[in-house]
Amino acid sequence: MVVCLPAGLPDDLLTGDRLDAHFGVTGTLTPLFWAAPRLRRWQRHQMIGLRAGRPVPCAGGPVRLLDLAGMRHAAAVGAGIRYQVWHRVVHGTRPALPWPAFETRHLADPHRYTLDQASADFHAQPRVHAMRLHAATTGPGQPSVGELEMIQAGQIAYQHYRAASAVAADAMLTADGRRLAPASDILAHRITYLDQALAHLAALGPNQRLLAVTV
Repeated sequence: MVVCLPAGLPDDLLTGDRLDAHFGVTGTLTPLFWAAPRLRRWQRHQMIGLRAGRPVPCAGGPVRLLDLAGMRHAAAVGAGIRYQVWHRVVHGTRPALPWPAFETRHLADPHRYTLDQASADFHAQPRVHAMRLHAATTGPGQPSVGELEMIQAGQIAYQHYRAASAVAADAMLTADGRRLAPASDILAHRITYLDQALAHLAALGPNQRLLAVTV
């Protein structure tokens, strides 16, 4: 979750054990963001959870000191590479139904269509087999079956999805206390969330502080 911090919030409240009391968020700070590439030494104290690395990861800071554009570009490039790998891996298989389709059927009639049956039907699809076998033999960082609906939308759509998700994460808490989040895991609902979150980020002033939390 991305938290838009209220103006004037003391830094001593930005710790994992105090997030719940102040924001109603139970979680820990996470290094989602990148600090600006030319961060000055005197600007480092304005950052939250700054870590070593290049790009420099951090849990947050003022918008003007975060490299949101760089994050989106890198995510889009990585998604393009993963899509090309995925396209070769699933070549010859039919499009597969994504997991939310099976989950929705289960939730509509959980006694007749159990969660175990839904999981079995989803994983029985040849395209899902191909993706899981590739991930098992290649290692982490491969196209995930959890993103099946997104990646089947096409390369450009998948790149846009990953670029937007890089800065908007899975949910957002605005400075005035509004919670933005997808209504469900289906792609249409995720796109609606990303549209709202990106519009909100675009409207923020340069001194607005953002904080990333794993809940």
